[in-house]
Amino acid sequence: MNKKLLFSFLTIMGTMVSMKAQRNELGIRLGMSNLVGDVGNTNYILQKPLSMDRVSDWGVPFYGGLLYRFNFNPYQTVRLDLGYNQVQFSDKAAKEQYRRNRNAFGKNNIYEASLSFEYNFLPVNNEQMGMLSPYIFAGVGAIMYDAPKTTLVNDFRRDADGVAQAPINEQDFTTTPVYSTGKKIAMHIPFGVGLKYKFNHNWAVFAEATFRLTLTDQLDYSKVLPKDVKSTYNSDILSPGGGSLLGTGNYYIVSQEREAAYKGTRTIGDGESRDWLNTFSLGLTYSFGRPPCYCD
Repeated sequence: MNKKLLFSFLTIMGTMVSMKAQRNELGIRLGMSNLVGDVGNTNYILQKPLSMDRVSDWGVPFYGGLLYRFNFNPYQTVRLDLGYNQVQFSDKAAKEQYRRNRNAFGKNNIYEASLSFEYNFLPVNNEQMGMLSPYIFAGVGAIMYDAPKTTLVNDFRRDADGVAQAPINEQDFTTTPVYSTGKKIAMHIPFGVGLKYKFNHNWAVFAEATFRLTLTDQLDYSKVLPKDVKSTYNSDILSPGGGSLLGTGNYYIVSQEREAAYKGTRTIGDGESRDWLNTFSLGLTYSFGRPPCYCD
C-alpha cells in the first residue's frame, strides 16, 4: 500500500512539474466590436461608427480584453478570454431601405468570458527569436448583457390637474408601455482567425477577427420575452375590497388582454434568429514561466 501511495504521489508531482514546465502567455487586446442582428448594419466586421450625433453621446464602439494562453506544444494552445464590448446599432447605417425607414437604434454593454482551443499552423510557441504564424481557434463562453424589459402601466385618464377620472366604461383606461433594461446571461460560441508574430523570445503581437454566435436575440433590444413583461395598476381609485380598481373585475380582464396582445407583437425582425457579436482586435502578449519541454 505504501508503495502505491508513493507511486501516486510521484506521478502527481511529475504532472505538476510538467505543467510548470509549459509556457504561459498573458496579454491585452483592444479593438472594435459590432453587432449583427435585427437592428442596424449587417456587416460582420469593421462596421463604420454611427453618425456624429450618436458618437457624441455614446462614443466609439469599443472592445477591450485580457487574454491568457497555456501552450501545450509549439502548435496547440488553450486560451482564456475576458472582455468588454460596447456595441452600437442604428438603422440609419443599414443598407436595407426598410431598416432605414424604421430608424430604430440603441447601444449595449456586453461582458464576456470564453475558453477556446487555438491551433497555430507554424511552431510559433517554440523557443526562437522570432516567427510569424497564422492560427485558428474555437470554443465556448458566456456573455452578460443588457436585456429589454417592459412594464405596462394601467392608469385612469386624468384631467388637466392630473386627477384620475373613473372611466366611463370598463375599457376606457390607458395602458402605457414603459421600457427598461436588466442584466442577463447567455451562452455564445466564439471562433475566428488570427496572425501572430513572436519577437524577442518572450513578446508577441497579433491581429485577430473573432466571431461569436450568441444564443440570444436580445442584444439589439429587438425582442422582449413574455416573462419580462409585467403590468402595474394605478391606485388613485380603489375597489371596495381594497387595491386598485383597475386590478379587479372586467378592468383586470381587459388589462390582461392588452398584455397578451403586447407580448404577441413586441418583436422586431425575425424572432427566431440569433444575434452575432464580432470583434476585430490587435493584441500584445508576454510569455513567462520556465521554457516548455515539448516531447515527441
